[in-house]
Amino acid sequence: MSIEGPDIDEAAVIAATRRWLERAVIGLNLCPFARAPYLAQRVRFRVSHATDDEELLADLEEELRALHAVSPEQCETVLLIHPWALADFAEFNEFLNAADGCVEQLGYEGELQVASFHPDYQFEGTHPGDIENYTNRSPWPTLHLLREESIERVVEAIDDPDEIYRRNIALLQELGHEGWRRQMEGEAD
Repeated sequence: MSIEGPDIDEAAVIAATRRWLERAVIGLNLCPFARAPYLAQRVRFRVSHATDDEELLADLEEELRALHAVSPEQCETVLLIHPWALADFAEFNEFLNAADGCVEQLGYEGELQVASFHPDYQFEGTHPGDIENYTNRSPWPTLHLLREESIERVVEAIDDPDEIYRRNIALLQELGHEGWRRQMEGEAD
């Protein structure tokens, strides 16, 4: 999904992100951490109106501080969606160093972390159209703010956490591009 200009409806951005979360991330169980906080309504969706790195970094800092200030029972995770900044995946990927630096500067290392999703996400060593890239492809560039404690709880319950990644790749390779399209359009069996 592509957007142009700041006149995009914020509610539409959130709705598309929710649909992706429900159909892909939770629907295909790409992330075993996602279902519980989403169903408990402990996921905050924030649309950033940033148009450059500096504005986005300020929004990221604000959201990290807000997440750190509340209990997981109030808000467990945040999706910071930024449709107008870092549409280019290479620039987005480079920005992740600044995002990690922000976590460190705030003293939240070991407590919070930032995961990344992008419409053009591409893992190292893959081609742009390879289906395994879709595990991290969201409707818009998105920074996912997570509590490490939440991740650790789920990881402790899994014998081999790397199996999640391997399972996701196998699942998407089985689905293929057409199966992915049907899943995202709600046509999956």
